[in-house]
Amino acid sequence: MITIDGGQGHASLAKRMTQEFAFDPAKDYNTWRSEIREKFLELVGIPSIEANACPLRMEIESDEMMDGYRRIRFVFESEIDTFVPCYLLIPDTGKESYPVAITLQGHSTGFHNSIGVVKYEKDVDYQPRGSFGLQAVARGFAALCIEQRAMGERKPAYPKFNCGFAVTNAFLLGRTVIGERIWDISRAIDLLGNFPQCDLDKILITGNSGGGTASYYAACFDERIKISVPSCSFCGYESSIMSVLHCSCNFIPSALKYFEMQDLACLIAPRKVSVVTGAEDNIFPIEGVKASFETLKTIFEKAGVPENANLLVTPKGHWWCEDIVWPEILRLTQEWF
Repeated sequence: MITIDGGQGHASLAKRMTQEFAFDPAKDYNTWRSEIREKFLELVGIPSIEANACPLRMEIESDEMMDGYRRIRFVFESEIDTFVPCYLLIPDTGKESYPVAITLQGHSTGFHNSIGVVKYEKDVDYQPRGSFGLQAVARGFAALCIEQRAMGERKPAYPKFNCGFAVTNAFLLGRTVIGERIWDISRAIDLLGNFPQCDLDKILITGNSGGGTASYYAACFDERIKISVPSCSFCGYESSIMSVLHCSCNFIPSALKYFEMQDLACLIAPRKVSVVTGAEDNIFPIEGVKASFETLKTIFEKAGVPENANLLVTPKGHWWCEDIVWPEILRLTQEWF
């Protein structure tokens, strides 16, 4: 009797597939790095996004002093007819400039969580753990909180749709939502030049889940990001998004023909990355994370900076652990203060 399994064909194909740009220590490192970068940008749709670029236009909507920090809300146009709301939190400690922490929410109700604002009933359960921006500014960073595409205030105008609607539209247009998200992050960094309190030579990025995914890929794209600390998001594709149901915003079309997530670490090295994962995370399985990190670590060794790649395992599941993330960030940035 033949057993029918609708997923068996894809799973079998994935196991037999060899990625064209998989890490191979025998390859010339710089040539390989250049090739995989070009393919990565192509697959996430950066050429299509760049073709729709526009001059940066920003509007400051509010500027107020809070308890110990200044909070600025601004909106900018990252590409034609695409507007990005942000909060910038600046410590009120009298320094001329501060290192920048870009903080990204995942599939929460929106980036208002990062500044500790409760807009919806479910937000109560996420505070203060989810107030990434407040956690950053309390530790001496200027915190840039960005509303990611298809999340929070930027969800499609159809109430029952989530990221998936934006993802499929992006696919039809020859781009991806993750490519759009990292483009927005890069353009937001461009805008920080308007705020002299932000030290653009000292930029880190962190976030959880979908925010962690963007934190990793944004560092692959924009070399001004010196440190990436993705939480609950790093894992080889075959072990995670091909094995467990995920939001479609995680997917890069045709990626597995060319690379695995860990292969892209060469686009971050020699800068710093610390991967945070939960021992009980059931959508980014710990064994898959550890196996993928071994390749990442080897890539950093090839780049001559093995000390710049770290793995932190929390005792939680798919969970932002500020008591683990922030001590690691402060260790990585101690020379910035």
